[in-house]
Amino acid sequence: MSNDYRNSEGYSDPTAGEALSRIAANEKQSLRAFRPIVYICSPFSGDVEKNIANARRYSRFAVDKGYIPIAPHLLFPQFLDDDNPEERELGLFFGNALMSKCAEVWVFGSRISSGMETEIKRAKWKNYHLHYFTEECQEV
Repeated sequence: MSNDYRNSEGYSDPTAGEALSRIAANEKQSLRAFRPIVYICSPFSGDVEKNIANARRYSRFAVDKGYIPIAPHLLFPQFLDDDNPEERELGLFFGNALMSKCAEVWVFGSRISSGMETEIKRAKWKNYHLHYFTEECQEV
């Protein structure tokens, strides 16, 4: 844009062009700004399809709030079988490793599944910052 900006009538408008260039540069920079990583803790078992949709929505909520979401229950079931007890334990172990890299743990919903209970216990034991949210993403 810079000084080649033209107004709606086609005339050169370097002042507006410079302002628009600065706005664009600030927007680009804000996209690269520091974003803390947050662990998304929500149900997976039960109504899996609904719970996956919710976890995606919770992750988007975190992005919109300026965080990088980690939702292991969206990743690991892609290649681990949650119905296989050994693979489920492996997925929980992997999730714990990722949780240790997160600034906060965000717990969503009113139902605490057994996997969530394990994650919450570990987060409390490790003194991680826990935040609780409703299914509508309202902090409680």
